[in-house]
Amino acid sequence: MKRVIKKSIFFVSVISSLTFTGCDKFLDISPPYTQDAENYFQTPADYEMALIGAYDLLQSTFVNVWVGDIASNDAIAGGESVNDTQGLHQISDMTHGGVNLELRSIMRWMYTGITRCNFIMENKDNIEFNGKDKIIAETRFLRAYYYFELVKFFGDVPLVIDKRIGAEEVTQIPRAPVADVYAQIEADLSAAFPVLDDITLIKGKASKGAAKSLLGKVYLYQNKFLEAASMFDEVINSGIYALLGDYEQLFYSATENNSETVFDVEYSGAEGGSYGCFVCLEGNAGPGFQGIRQYVGPVYGDGNSYNLPTQDLYDAFASFDGRREVTVLDLDAFIAEQDNPDLITYAIGAGGHTGYYNNKYIKRQGEIGLPDNDLTSPLNYKAIRYADVLLMAAEAHYQNGNSGTAQGYMNQVRSRAGVQPVPIGSIEDIYNERRLELSCEGHRFFDLVRTGQAEQYIDGFVPNKHELFPIPQIEIDLAGGNWSQNPGY
Repeated sequence: MKRVIKKSIFFVSVISSLTFTGCDKFLDISPPYTQDAENYFQTPADYEMALIGAYDLLQSTFVNVWVGDIASNDAIAGGESVNDTQGLHQISDMTHGGVNLELRSIMRWMYTGITRCNFIMENKDNIEFNGKDKIIAETRFLRAYYYFELVKFFGDVPLVIDKRIGAEEVTQIPRAPVADVYAQIEADLSAAFPVLDDITLIKGKASKGAAKSLLGKVYLYQNKFLEAASMFDEVINSGIYALLGDYEQLFYSATENNSETVFDVEYSGAEGGSYGCFVCLEGNAGPGFQGIRQYVGPVYGDGNSYNLPTQDLYDAFASFDGRREVTVLDLDAFIAEQDNPDLITYAIGAGGHTGYYNNKYIKRQGEIGLPDNDLTSPLNYKAIRYADVLLMAAEAHYQNGNSGTAQGYMNQVRSRAGVQPVPIGSIEDIYNERRLELSCEGHRFFDLVRTGQAEQYIDGFVPNKHELFPIPQIEIDLAGGNWSQNPGY
């Protein structure tokens, strides 16, 4: 129902007619037809369709989320075997190098998103119409989002903002220092949030709060704690967002886009792509890949047993913390509680088994799309939710010496979870609360790196190397000496 341009609008074709539905989940497209890209941007609908194409690459970031989990101490790669998606197993074991299909896909997909944004910016002055300023603001938000993903993964990256550029052409541009990329991200978000709506009628579109929250996070990653605290406080004091009363309901498709939603990556139950084209998918492949292998039983569907939570994560929760069961499915304990446990069966993949599954993003019987239900979950990815904002605000305020404000924000999150408020004895208390609240959502590895804790918690982590992922070797080769590899690889 919602959708997006599946072919590169700058090189192939575009869909140039669409219908808005006031409170729909995203955008309806009808009817499709092709048009020469060089003669595009002649009507407001052209800009709207190009914007949909820019949003489209967000759906590929389920791979980014996987990596953020399995590179940390919260999960292992899992799967059918160690040779199945070998790149993920290498990341999980901290043995990854420059030849890694998953990392190459992340880099190329993020640059595809950026060049779709640049296509709009390149043509922003073609015509004037009401609402164009919001389209440009959303474009800036998306470009900032994609560049932030690249910086988190790879550090210095080519910075292109003034023109379309193909994935092959990126390698001909020198890598810009991280500080320059962050400066552009800040500029885009600072220009975007004054224009964006407080509340969007179309779900999945960037709002003022989403842009401010992402900007606050960008500041936090640079240890700009004063700026981060100020930005997060604006989001909190807006009164628009609130913690959802029932933590478990955050992770069901029927209750998404709720009071806690700051920014979701939207998915539908349609397939759109295939195993040969993950970037083409309309559904969220994460829940299917993280489902229980060859499972036959109630509640859940069968899946591929990837991204398996560790014993270390399970043990991090107090037994009385209800977030443990929402986050981590202890499969054998679940089976033992059922009426006919002997009738429930499942298989263990040779890629690893912990006994635990990611219960936030898992295939459930009520959330199965067609035709290939491993690829068609309608469950959104909670890219930015209000609890995350509160905990980032707590961290920033604590680093600024405002421990009382930090404690208040952190304990809002704890109270919703049904656990007692606690005083903050050190910054590690906030870091730990982030882990408990946000585990299995793709944040852990990057949180450990930015806070200097990765070596302490990740087996095999090598300082001054594993803070960044390697630049894909094939891109270095294509660059013809224009790029160097990240340190240690």
